[in-house]
Amino acid sequence: MLHARRQGKMFSESSSFLKGMMLGSIFCALITMLGHIRIGHGNRMHHHEHHHLQPINKEDILKISKDERMELSKSFRVYCIILVKPKDVSLWAAVKETWTKHCDKAEFFSSENVKVFESINMETDDMWMMMRKAYEYAFDKYKEQYNWFFLARPTTFAIIENLKYFLFKKDQSRPFYLGHTIKSGDLEYVSMEGGIVLSIESMKRLNSLLSVPEKCPEQGGMIWKISEDKQLAVCLKYAGVFAENAEDSEGKYVFNTKSVGLYIKEAMNNQPQQVVEGCCSDMAVTFNGLTPNQMHVMMYGVYRLRAFGHIFNDALVFLPPNGSNND
Repeated sequence: MLHARRQGKMFSESSSFLKGMMLGSIFCALITMLGHIRIGHGNRMHHHEHHHLQPINKEDILKISKDERMELSKSFRVYCIILVKPKDVSLWAAVKETWTKHCDKAEFFSSENVKVFESINMETDDMWMMMRKAYEYAFDKYKEQYNWFFLARPTTFAIIENLKYFLFKKDQSRPFYLGHTIKSGDLEYVSMEGGIVLSIESMKRLNSLLSVPEKCPEQGGMIWKISEDKQLAVCLKYAGVFAENAEDSEGKYVFNTKSVGLYIKEAMNNQPQQVVEGCCSDMAVTFNGLTPNQMHVMMYGVYRLRAFGHIFNDALVFLPPNGSNND
């Protein structure tokens, strides 16, 4: 009888212990969630309405004198940051040989030294830490030379001329942070899958917070880790910089998180009578999820294929930097 009571008591204690563990885990999870909510919204001084940013109208461009247009187009300086890992070496090579030659300067930030390529070693394979260090490096070294900073994965293909057109007449001294926005609960952020653009003012504000762990922590949470693009959004909100969605005049995304092939496939299934119109914007800036071969195909379609006898009369001309010999 005594033995049975002891067993019953041990079972009760064990059960209580397990319940305590479960309740403790749930409590920690709630604390972590509340912490993120506090970080994301505690410092907001005013209600922010989501903006759908669009490029300047062609009619407005034509109102600007030709000389002023040329001066403005020359003043655009885009610095491209590509975060890579050694396993991405084939993508790395494709990106280096294709669209990055149209950046005013492009540099690759890696988790370790790779002898084949020139890269900046971040000495970490944590993507959030790589992003933080890359932004800090770029601002410290190039804040006087570039006014727009574009960050992408090695699976992304970007059309830099379209990016410059989109940013034309946008004020670099304002806190711009834009791309393809996604909403996660109360947090709205720019997806890294489509590429992220920061103005020099946004870079300045972000840089001032990178050394303040209470506002821009190196680690995302006690139990689970949030993605690097969400981490960036949390830090930028503290700096008064909010995610803005980039769209064309018809409301189509210009920063795309998938490849052209996938968008066409979706359009064929959903809008078979309007495959082209239902697919993508004519002034798309990025596509993502590309293989090295697809990178070269995109390069051919965007920059090399010509229809002889057909002359474009664009009001703006963004020339690639000296040494870009792939277009």
